[in-house]
Amino acid sequence: MEQKLIKPPVEVRYADELAALKASDTGRKPDNWQLSPKAVRTFILGSKKPIEYNGQKIVIGKKFYGNDALVERCIITLAGSRGLMLVGEPGTAKTMLSELLSAAISGTSTNTVQGTAGTTEDMIKYSWNYALLLAKGPVKEALVPSPLYVGMSKGIITRFEEITRTPAEIQDSLISVMSDNVLNIPELEEDGLLFAKPGFNIIGTANIRDKGVNEMSSALKRRFNFETVNPVKDVKLEKQIIINEVEKNAVARKIDMPVDTDVAELLAVTYHELREGVSESGMKIDKPSAVMSTAEAVSVFYQTLSNAWYYEEDKLNLADLTQNINNAVCKDTKDDLEKLKGYYNTVIKHKAEKVGGIWKEFYETRKYLK
Repeated sequence: MEQKLIKPPVEVRYADELAALKASDTGRKPDNWQLSPKAVRTFILGSKKPIEYNGQKIVIGKKFYGNDALVERCIITLAGSRGLMLVGEPGTAKTMLSELLSAAISGTSTNTVQGTAGTTEDMIKYSWNYALLLAKGPVKEALVPSPLYVGMSKGIITRFEEITRTPAEIQDSLISVMSDNVLNIPELEEDGLLFAKPGFNIIGTANIRDKGVNEMSSALKRRFNFETVNPVKDVKLEKQIIINEVEKNAVARKIDMPVDTDVAELLAVTYHELREGVSESGMKIDKPSAVMSTAEAVSVFYQTLSNAWYYEEDKLNLADLTQNINNAVCKDTKDDLEKLKGYYNTVIKHKAEKVGGIWKEFYETRKYLK
């Protein structure tokens, strides 16, 4: 019986696309890459022309919406000798981009270190099976590889999520590895040096809002090329991302309810205006301190859709939408609640009077802000 996963890794979710690209790939490939840089770019940015594979036409869909040139630079960085550091506001798809790059280049996106205040050096490099260590001493058989060791030994990418959440001295353990592509294992008398195979590299992610938590040293920064992933600026594009992601989540969880595009547009406009601090008509808005990311907007919409589906309602309830926006925006400080109320009582009120329709219904839900 096939086991179903809540969130299959990228290489499983897009297995057909990756196989089709690999079979048709004629581009120049760096050593140990599964796909050429051109094919990696196509996998992430999509293609209008389907690929014939196993008697089927495989459509390569666009997976990352934003700066296409940034994606191209990321691919070329990983083809070289420097690591890639993706920085930006939370919720700007840094993790998703790192997963897509890893799956296309190395065939796996799961060789990952999750940075936290409790991350230790053995969680990054290697640890020991203490039963074997006591029985046989420090032999290779007793060594338990961690993501960095796995990446170097197999010649694949190691992802390091939220690196600035990790203590500075732990971060700096990467410096010698990234400089020389060698991992020293002093406990082993023989085979005490692990040399990285071609294809090994590191993709790190860091949130701008975490800057200063555990600031990266200048020595470590020099080992990375930094790319800033900015929030989506185009409302139409943000609307499309919300629709696409919610539809994917709904299909995965067997929610058979159409995504209301008008509500998606309303939510995209709301998030865009609160993030930018100005309305479409030029009215100034007090920006909340909360992160108004596209990922949060997707979560708000999906939660509203789930509410309608499981409580067997005919359509999305805008009162639920407002309550979910309230919970997403006002989780850090009470000041954000007043800013959100101010937005409803000025900008949304103006839209309700001028446009009517769904905006009028949305304005009437302001009583749920609390």
